[in-house]
Formats: sequence, structure tokens, C-alpha cells
Amino acid sequence: MNRRTFLGTSLAAASAAATPPRTQMGVATTSYLTVRRPRETYEFLEYSNSLGAGGIQASLSSTDPAFLKKLRSRAEELGMYVEVMTGLPRNNDPAAFEQTVAAAKEAGALCVRAAALGGRRYETFKSLTDWQRFITESKAAIDRALPIVERHRIPLAIENHKDWTAEEAVALMKDKSSEWLGVCLDTGNNISLLDDPMALVEALAPYAVSTHIKDMGVEPYANGFLLSELPLGEGFLDTKRIVEIIRKARPKTRITLEMITRNPLEVPCLTDAYWITFPDRSGIYLARTLRMVAGQHLRQKLPRLDHLDREAQLRLEEDNVKQCLHYARTQLGL
Repeated sequence: MNRRTFLGTSLAAASAAATPPRTQMGVATTSYLTVRRPRETYEFLEYSNSLGAGGIQASLSSTDPAFLKKLRSRAEELGMYVEVMTGLPRNNDPAAFEQTVAAAKEAGALCVRAAALGGRRYETFKSLTDWQRFITESKAAIDRALPIVERHRIPLAIENHKDWTAEEAVALMKDKSSEWLGVCLDTGNNISLLDDPMALVEALAPYAVSTHIKDMGVEPYANGFLLSELPLGEGFLDTKRIVEIIRKARPKTRITLEMITRNPLEVPCLTDAYWITFPDRSGIYLARTLRMVAGQHLRQKLPRLDHLDREAQLRLEEDNVKQCLHYARTQLGL
């Protein structure tokens, strides 16, 4: 398959090749966050179909009724699901958010996924006051969003996006207590907040209306530890057990892959600045996480992209997704 471009000739080559057996696992566009960065929703649906994926999680590239009808019809024809990524209504006029929600409903989307924070808690906020302001503003944005998703009868999934700890996310769900509000359960993000990954899954699974399934690797560094997404089965997470927990708690929730191919992320948990927004966390979180890091014995160091040219990065990004989908089919019962 020609990997020089994500769209165009690469798509034509993919459709000509034998499509792998279908897996129930879908693919989020954020699996191609580093190099390809797909933008066109229909093209991404077709590409994911060529990989044998069960569905997609993606932003809508158009809200034109004809486009939405075409997208829905093709997804139904292929037996694939659609979940829509969007942002929360951060201002007092949520018209744009409602337009996306209405379009997602027309496209047959199972839910809309949003993140309260685009960055990382320990990098974004320089004071406790800044973090507390973010909490207030995020809750207000969710309050603006809820009447809209309730009116359109489509769930809103808030991702644990290196912002809310497991305890904070559960408290948020209980506080809002709406059948149209849940989480997009990311199985790797909260390691950077020193949450135990399996405890996180157990806590958030009852609220999971969407997922980002990933496997993770860790490696020590001077200021804390490095964190990387790895192909399923190559990291230290028990992905089979994770899927079982989610399916038991929410049998109808779709299992979506987020395999981000990138350099390891630094989690500077041994610096004073890291702890500014965690005034109530005890040292047990740090001790437990550092023991976990020390106990991981990867066959090789975490992968880096720096030495690869763009062509090689494109190949690696695609191969990692393919490997994960194969693992889902053969090892996860998906």
C-alpha cells in the first residue's frame, strides 16, 4: 500500500487490497495525531473500513445535511459505528455546539465526545487558583451542554484527558447525574496523574459511554517518568481485563482504539511545579506509581520518532494501528 499520503492514492490502494476480517474495535482519528492528522470524516470512515475497523471516532468535517446522510448511509452499509468529537460550549452562546450535536444525531452517531482540557493539567496550570478557575468554567460549560444533548437525546462523553483524577471524574458524574452524561474512558491518560490504571477503569467503567483503549509503557527519567502509548499487548496494561470490565459495566459501549505514535511524554512528578494543582494528594500516589515504573521491564526502551523521516513515521503510525486491530480480533474477543 502506498503510504505517501493518507487520502487519495493511499485510499485507492487500500480499497484494492484485501480487507482484513472485521473487528468490533473502532479507531479514533487521534490514533493519527502525529503525522497524518486526518480531517475528512467520510474518507476516514472508508480508510478505517479498509483496515477492518468496527467504527470511527472523529470530528465532523461538514454539517451539510447531504454529507451527514451520505456518512450515515455508508456507515450503516458497512456495519460500522460513528462517534463524533467536539468541544464543550465555553461561551454563553452554545449555538455552535448545538449545531454539531444535531449534526451528530443526523449522522447516526452513538455519542459526542469532548474534553474539558486540551493540554495536560501539570503543564497547563501554574497556580492552584488557575486550576480552580478551570474547574468552575468546565462545570459551567457542561451545564450549558447538558440541556442540548438531552434535547437531542445523544450522550455526551467527557474524556479523562490528563485533567480529572479518577476521584474527581466520578464526583463530576455524580454531581451532574444525567443519563445523557458519561465519560470517554481513556485507559492510559491518568497514569500521568498518578492514578492506578486498573482502579481508574473500575471507577469509570459504569459511566463509560465511549472509550479510548490503549496500552502503555513507562520508563524512569530524572524528574519523574516517561509515558508512551504502545501497540496493544506490548505494554503493561491488562487490556483483556480492561475490556471485560467495561463490557460488564456497559455492554453497549463501543471499544475504540487510540494508539498515538509519538515520542514519550515527560511526567515530571518529582518537581515542585507538578504538585501545584494536587494539594490533597498524599505521597502514596507517588510512591505507588514510581514502584510501578521501576517494576516494568520492557524488552527495549520506549520508542522514539526523532530518527525517522516522515515516510517512516507514516508507516509506523499505520502499522501500529493495524497491529492493535489484529490484537483486538485475535486476543480481545473483538
